[in-house]
Amino acid sequence: MERIKLTDLKPADGATHSEKRVGRGRASGHGKTSTRGHNGEGQRSGRSQKRGFEGGQMPAYRRAPKLKGFELVNKTNKYELNVSKLDKIDAEIIDLDLLKELGYAPRISQVLRVLGNGEVKSAKTVRARHFSSSAKEKIEAAGGKIEVI
Repeated sequence: MERIKLTDLKPADGATHSEKRVGRGRASGHGKTSTRGHNGEGQRSGRSQKRGFEGGQMPAYRRAPKLKGFELVNKTNKYELNVSKLDKIDAEIIDLDLLKELGYAPRISQVLRVLGNGEVKSAKTVRARHFSSSAKEKIEAAGGKIEVI
């Protein structure tokens, strides 16, 4: 049995091809403009384009969010509650779980945001992820407390 030597190794047939020799006259098929076309950025030396550049049109990675059916990967389902509804809820402590039980918030809601539309008359403790500045003022003016979760 004959040993394989480093000098015997070579790529498989068809795995390599000869390098394109440009600028060697018209007969070569790669003469004159050397396969770069006429004028424009691509013909000039030192050409560089940004990744994702599509000739000036809106690139795909920026078009995608505008398309129908495009869903955000880390989307959080927020339920927004105006302070005007706080008086309608008969509970001392109001949070997202209570609102889901009472049917105010959809079951898929993950975050409660309290907004300042309307008036509050009774003192309530509200637990939420976010309060607008006007909602904070109105709840505290009525004698209630806010707890940011």
